[in-house]
Order: sequence, then structure tokens, then C-alpha cells
Amino acid sequence: MILDLDELYQQVILDHSRQPRNRGELPDATRSAEGYNPLCGDRITVRLRERDGRIEDARFTGQGCAICTASASMMTDSIKGRTVAEAEKLFECFHDLLTGAAPDPVCQMGKLAAFADVRKFPIRVKCAALPWHTMRAAVKEQPDVVTTE
Repeated sequence: MILDLDELYQQVILDHSRQPRNRGELPDATRSAEGYNPLCGDRITVRLRERDGRIEDARFTGQGCAICTASASMMTDSIKGRTVAEAEKLFECFHDLLTGAAPDPVCQMGKLAAFADVRKFPIRVKCAALPWHTMRAAVKEQPDVVTTE
């Protein structure tokens, strides 16, 4: 049986929601931020260990729906080893993917493209975006809780 691309993407999201990568504390984090989605009840904290402009490690804690958890899992995988500027650009690319904006030709989404169909469900866009906005707040060292409202 051959899976179509939509089914494959759904499986990727389900895998990351059921077995999230990088979930847990990061005791030596240098940056962190908290995020909250009041519509769905998602609450996450993103912690980063940044050194010399590069994200060495990224983790998240908290509770979220399947879309939020999968997004946080895949985001932390995607930003590890990148520079802060590259993580910022990836944030922009992901945001464009979720909103249906014309993608920047430099955007290489890889498995993150699995979230393209989330835009068909506007209420879930905020679930997928929350970890990314929280990561961005951590990078920018913003002290306020990030909210989707």
C-alpha cells in the first residue's frame, strides 16, 4: 500500500505528538519563555541553551494538544545547531506555511511541511504556532508570557 503525501504528513505529526522529542527540562538553559493558548488550553515552556549565537540545545515542557506537542517536538529538532538568526528565519518560514503566505524561496521546510494542512483548520493554527512564538520570545529574551490572543 502506497501512502499519499497527506497521509505521510499526518503520520509524522501523530508520531511527534505521541512520542515527542526534546520534551523535558534543560537545567543549563540560557534562555526560556512561557506560552499559553487560552482557546485550546496549551501551556508550554521553551528552554534554549545558546552559546556564541548558536542554539546548542532546545527543550520544551508543559501540556498541549496533539498539534501543539508535535509542533514543539519538531521545532526543537529543527532549531538545534542553528544560529539564532537561522531559527528566526525558520520561524518566519513556518509562520508563512501556517498562514498560506507566499513562501520565501530560501525556506527549506522538510518535515515541517506536514503542518501545511493545519491552515485548513484556523483554530488549530494557533496550536501549531504557539511553540514557535514561545521560542521566538525565548530568543529575544522577552519576559512576558506569550499568548495566542
